[in-house]
Amino acid sequence: MDNLSEALEKLKLASTDSATDSVESCLDCLLKALASNNTEASVKIQEMGILPLLPTLLNPQSSCTPKVANIIAEVAKNEFMRSPCVEAGLIPPLIQLLNSTDQEVLLQTGRALGNICYDSHSLQAQLINMGVIPTLVKLLGIHSHNTALTEMCLIAFGNLAELESSKEQFASTNIAEELVRLFQKQTEHEKKEMIFEVLAPLAENDVIKLQLVEAGLVECLLEVVAQTVDGEREEDIAQLKTASDLMVLLLLGDESMQKLFEGGKGSVFQRVLSWIPSHNHQLQLAGALAIANFARNDGNCIHMVDTGIVQKLLELLDRHVEEGNVTVQHAALSALRNLAIPVVNKSKMLSAGVADVVLKFLQSEMPPVQFKLLGTLRMLIDTQAEAADQLGTNGKLVERLVEWCEAKDHAGVMGESNRLLSALIRHSKSKEVVRTVIQGGGVKHLVTMATSEHMIMQNEALVALGLIAALDLVAAEKDFVGANLVSVLHKLLSDERSAPEIKYNSMILICAVMGSEPLHKEVQSLAFIDVVSKLRAHENKTVSHQASLTEQRLTAQS
Repeated sequence: MDNLSEALEKLKLASTDSATDSVESCLDCLLKALASNNTEASVKIQEMGILPLLPTLLNPQSSCTPKVANIIAEVAKNEFMRSPCVEAGLIPPLIQLLNSTDQEVLLQTGRALGNICYDSHSLQAQLINMGVIPTLVKLLGIHSHNTALTEMCLIAFGNLAELESSKEQFASTNIAEELVRLFQKQTEHEKKEMIFEVLAPLAENDVIKLQLVEAGLVECLLEVVAQTVDGEREEDIAQLKTASDLMVLLLLGDESMQKLFEGGKGSVFQRVLSWIPSHNHQLQLAGALAIANFARNDGNCIHMVDTGIVQKLLELLDRHVEEGNVTVQHAALSALRNLAIPVVNKSKMLSAGVADVVLKFLQSEMPPVQFKLLGTLRMLIDTQAEAADQLGTNGKLVERLVEWCEAKDHAGVMGESNRLLSALIRHSKSKEVVRTVIQGGGVKHLVTMATSEHMIMQNEALVALGLIAALDLVAAEKDFVGANLVSVLHKLLSDERSAPEIKYNSMILICAVMGSEPLHKEVQSLAFIDVVSKLRAHENKTVSHQASLTEQRLTAQS
């Protein structure tokens, strides 16, 4: 350490008179001390006030510059030295050095900046604002044959790409082409992994998704899948997962997805389809998720149903009733749910037996699977009276729905169960379905659903309750009283925030329950006539008209 102190003193003197030889020998001594005991040497460097001298030594023309940058990189490995490096004003001259043509200067400068800004989003954001991204992308293009420099750029990209503010800058460069070109040249697993780690955060941006597709990344990914699908080595399994996950991510962008779909004739789309019957769970998962992503507009959905994709998904689900891979179940159900959205697909999918296969998962205890199962059935029966009737009279299904309506730990499952219960009644308009729901204990849940914070759910509940009252008031009377239906309706009508549809359907329901003596008494005791008469002046004509009719009914039966 005495040698170090001596060298530091010499460096102080030498830096003022720019004697290159003596500076260089001092720098060599510093690097030796840092290699021997980095922490101790760094403390000494800070104590002796050397950091503020270094910006002047970071001269692009000086032969000492790579060593100075190397010292900064070594010192900044210590967390306690990073702020002093910033305070010493080292970042601006280092960024200037990124314009150097000297590869050693570039490498050490990249290391220094990377270590100073390591794990600091604010410093990384500062680098982005200083325009470091376009400079690094350019460097990658120029020096792609230099392994060390390439790795330095990739590490920098990996860190910077995590920041949302970087995406716009990356999108304005040719990063997609450079990374794809680099990927195509790689044979080693580690190098591919490094590029994957940059691609994944970048591909979250829709503009970059499209750029990556246009640069040919998809073809690279398909090649990785083909090479690793039968591999048993850990690295093959890891690469297969990364490549197929990235493929699915690229399909989340509307433009990139549509470009790859190519009207259902795209070679990429066809290859992804072949993943679904695969014996590899990771590929099955990626294939089903890809179909779910392709199924994001009606045209694609109609084409896919017409070309037999439903059968492939059903066969996949059938294989997983026993095998029970939850992620594959969830993905396949997601795809079926999306495919069932266009009206023309519903009857075709019902004829293909989708409802029967989906019902096989009714006993699943996994909330993600339950949620998608419910959503798929709800989409299928929309406007399909016969299917709604068939499912609505299935006692086991209704029993499970009522059970899930109480799943307070899983709001999504609870909401979807309520919505499906309501949909079975609304689309079937069947007395048998109403009876099944009443016997299964579903009425109280529909009354609770009418108080939801989501207007669409309130409305669906009120329409279903109106149908229950119209089709079998006698059987529902006890449940209506027990669930305080009349009191709920009074609140909805009194609340100024209630939407016109809610007020309208609440009044329809009030009229429907007047045929029941106990419910009629409750209506009278809550002075509904006062609330309804105020609604005659409502700005919505449908509401004001219904208020007049309801008032007449209440007056006539008082």
